[in-house]
Amino acid sequence: MDQIDRKLLNAIQSGFPLTEEPYKELGNDLEITETEVMERLGELKAQNVVRQISAIFDTRRLGYKTTLVAFAYKPEQLNTGALFINRHPGVSHNYAREGSYYNLWFTLAVPGDGDLEQTIKWMAEETNAVSYRIMPTIRFFKIGVNFDMVKQKSDAHNYNPDGGNPDGGNTGSPTPAWNQAVELSEFDKSIIRELQEDLPLESKPFNPIAERLGTTTSKLFQLAGEFQERKLMRRYSAVLHHRRSGFRSNAMIVWKVPPERSEEVGMIMAENSAVTHCYERPTFPDWPYTHFTMVHATTEEGCEVIAEEISKSTGITENQLLYSTREYKKTRVRYFVEDYEEFWETETASAVTQSD
Repeated sequence: MDQIDRKLLNAIQSGFPLTEEPYKELGNDLEITETEVMERLGELKAQNVVRQISAIFDTRRLGYKTTLVAFAYKPEQLNTGALFINRHPGVSHNYAREGSYYNLWFTLAVPGDGDLEQTIKWMAEETNAVSYRIMPTIRFFKIGVNFDMVKQKSDAHNYNPDGGNPDGGNTGSPTPAWNQAVELSEFDKSIIRELQEDLPLESKPFNPIAERLGTTTSKLFQLAGEFQERKLMRRYSAVLHHRRSGFRSNAMIVWKVPPERSEEVGMIMAENSAVTHCYERPTFPDWPYTHFTMVHATTEEGCEVIAEEISKSTGITENQLLYSTREYKKTRVRYFVEDYEEFWETETASAVTQSD
């Protein structure tokens, strides 16, 4: 990977150009040809450095239910359990982590008419999990991974679905609608189904999408902008494989924050450029940690330095660093497709076969 590759990766993370000839525009910025841009991206995809180029949507605003889940397994059952959980189409992130009693952490989304808690209970029973905790988001402070491939450090888009104050900063205070689904037309859903797929490496990649939708590319880009204004779509960009990009260590740092300082501390944490995600989540008798921050670095020592910076800036000292030891799954949830129905049909058929 040379310097041009690194600059290209930075460009497609921060905001992929929604134009008729996006690869040409990227090439102009980097002073290389459109063909070379596509060739370089093809090679980066082959190396699994670039996972996907597509839209990133806000799950809840689309009417889906979602949560973080922590499972505890006996060491010898962890791998089998994780692979079983991977099969569910609503599981987008699934990591083995060390540093706590709970050793498997995953995110799960189900359609609005799905039963999130029953699905998790079924997963636990099917995989012989020792115990589990459901940890939905109480408050967002920050979402947005961005790996600076030139400086080799993690940075972030300060996207906050809770909204912001008039001067452009984020208050962290939830608005009444932050966790509510937006009414979507069938055409809206058709656009989402198209934009969530990986963008092909061809000169005018949006033209076939517009044609399938029966519209023009200019109208498609206009609608994408409206999706962002409605907070349905966070951005259109690339997702990188952090380990293959050189960021071989990532830690979910959990913090015990007093209730009266929740918002203040959350906003300070979000201001740290190395923090890519920052949430407040519920506590339990065996889990006193309220705030979750995700950080990435080239080494574990780098993650520890970031944790120390956060501790100094907030005055919060009670924390745990949960390092990922294996990535079982990382993808984007596909919305308004038949994956969920097909999954449950397969599982039902399998259960009937086993009972026979």
